[in-house]
Amino acid sequence: MNGDKMIIRLGYVALSKTLDNVTSSKTITYANYSKEPNQNKIDLLIQNNLSNLEKILNYNVKNNIHFYRLTSKLIPLATHPKLNFDYINKFRKQYDQLSKIIHENKMRVDFHPDQFTVLNSTNQTVITNTFKILEYHYNLLKALNITNQIIILHVGSNVFGKQNSLTRFINNFNKLSNEIKKTIAIENDDKIFNIEDVLKLSKIIQVPVVLDYHHHVCNHIKYDIDYYLPEIIKSWNSKTPKIHFSSPKSKLKKDFRSHSEYIDVEAFINFIEKLKKYQIDIDIMIEAKGKDEALFRLVRQLKYRTNYKFIDETSFEI
Repeated sequence: MNGDKMIIRLGYVALSKTLDNVTSSKTITYANYSKEPNQNKIDLLIQNNLSNLEKILNYNVKNNIHFYRLTSKLIPLATHPKLNFDYINKFRKQYDQLSKIIHENKMRVDFHPDQFTVLNSTNQTVITNTFKILEYHYNLLKALNITNQIIILHVGSNVFGKQNSLTRFINNFNKLSNEIKKTIAIENDDKIFNIEDVLKLSKIIQVPVVLDYHHHVCNHIKYDIDYYLPEIIKSWNSKTPKIHFSSPKSKLKKDFRSHSEYIDVEAFINFIEKLKKYQIDIDIMIEAKGKDEALFRLVRQLKYRTNYKFIDETSFEI
């Protein structure tokens, strides 16, 4: 939406703290699996994870949570180099049911693969595994019939310097299938590749930029985020931009990069004030250890401290 008002939707990551013992990330180590190899072990875990994901999605619907990050651990051992099994067709009915919930409720979902996904690694084994990991995430998005497919990546390592690392990322990105290329969004990190680096890379490979505001606070050189926001928003073209927001565990240097349990409401309000002038809808992923509890605590604080017009439990108009 573009106009004289903007809507902010808040989301959370993977695990609901409210739902006791409901996780879609149950797994098994390859060592344990290989002691007595049996595909049924994996299949039962997949069924359980997909069933629990349905519970989480229904919880999201009942609480008007429209933005949610799926766990990358949905399918145990799916990307292990020594295993190759069908994790889509066997479970088609469950995927269809999950897709129905997501689409009927217009929920935005995405993936953010873990630190083992390094597209600019100098290790060919890591690159091979990264290609497999990205294909796995794409297969899940496709199985769920997600139209606005997003897989968020960091640029990765800094071996042989920043420029060489960016070149490796570009070269390996160009080896991906066109389908997977279209899903990629890139995010600034808290140590090496700042928002300026990521914006430059974005223009070369033509993918959107996910701003991580806390990472920007940890790792920036020249300007405040105001300077970069127009380019960040522009990188999404007609799509609704998504942003990550978290607060430091403490102000101490050793803890500053770590995520806090909850969100610093004053810092969040200050950030929203920076966004206001763009008058464009934005989805903000709350990256806090408190998960959905942190999201709802932030909402209560915003209702008390601001005049934002809340549309429902997790969306507000400014």
